[in-house]
Amino acid sequence: MRILIDLDNVLVDFQSGIDACSDDIKADRAARKRRGLTEDWDEVEGIFALMQPMPGAIEAYQELTKRHDVFIVSTAPWENPSAWSDKLIWVKTHLDKFADKRLILTHHKYLIAGDILIDDRRKRGAGAFKGYHIHFGTDACPDWETALQLVYDVM
Repeated sequence: MRILIDLDNVLVDFQSGIDACSDDIKADRAARKRRGLTEDWDEVEGIFALMQPMPGAIEAYQELTKRHDVFIVSTAPWENPSAWSDKLIWVKTHLDKFADKRLILTHHKYLIAGDILIDDRRKRGAGAFKGYHIHFGTDACPDWETALQLVYDVM
């Protein structure tokens, strides 16, 4: 089976990147929010390099690679060029040989062929994905233990 896995809030704890930002960046984002603007955390340069793995994500990813063709499919913010390289560096740092040349960055996930997509959202083409979508971070799939069980149930 070909399994596609999203990065943000699936393999990567996005909030950990926010928490690791400098006080100046946090103050700037708070000021934007007070002015009625979006906080746009994903557009903060370097934020993706600060993020930590979701609990159980690394072990689950490695487990899936033992029996399946696994790719990481993620969207990088168009207005944040560092996000593209930071996501690659994150994958190399945390998944190393298990994800060598297995990162696909796209704004159109439905174009990537696969049997299962594990994603926390239905945006960026995830909602139009032709295979089975495991909606990570929901009541039906709150964590990686459940995600693995759902993958095995689909098989």
